[in-house]
Amino acid sequence: MLTLTDLLDETRCFALLREQRWPDGVSCPRCGSVSIVKNGHVATQPARQQYRCDGCARWFDDLTGTVLDGRRHAEIRSWVLCLYLMGLNLSNRQIAQELDLSETDAQERCTALRDTILAHQQPIVLSGEVECDEVYIVAGHKGHPAAVAAQGRPGRRRRLKGERGRGTLAKEHPPVFGMVERKGGRW
Repeated sequence: MLTLTDLLDETRCFALLREQRWPDGVSCPRCGSVSIVKNGHVATQPARQQYRCDGCARWFDDLTGTVLDGRRHAEIRSWVLCLYLMGLNLSNRQIAQELDLSETDAQERCTALRDTILAHQQPIVLSGEVECDEVYIVAGHKGHPAAVAAQGRPGRRRRLKGERGRGTLAKEHPPVFGMVERKGGRW
């Protein structure tokens, strides 16, 4: 069982990464060869193992080919904790506070992790009875100056807003479409 204190240890985080990435043993991310030689550790991160592939003679490490590849200065435990907090359904602002990051850094990390998760998910295929619904989002009080005045704020400026007029349904009211499988619970 994985505990929060395990996530705070960098050595344990790299071990967890290796277990999830290579459950059957280390293989080359480029050619897939299992003929691998361990070749020391990264100087700035002693728990990060380096390898050399005998098949294609390339060097790689634990993070090569992952979402963390190229992010040399970020601590892996901070990324793993970010993923853990995302699993708890915390907002990006809460994650930034918990990890002592700026909100933009937390947003970038969460976006990178979400994009990677979505790229590796299987596409959802709904079957059986499927319910569908749509709603159109209305953008504020457009064309209703009385509602704007009632809120006590100045009207919006027209700078760089596009063509004149009240807009069209296709441009100003984006649709949100939802589908749910009735008995399966998938959406």
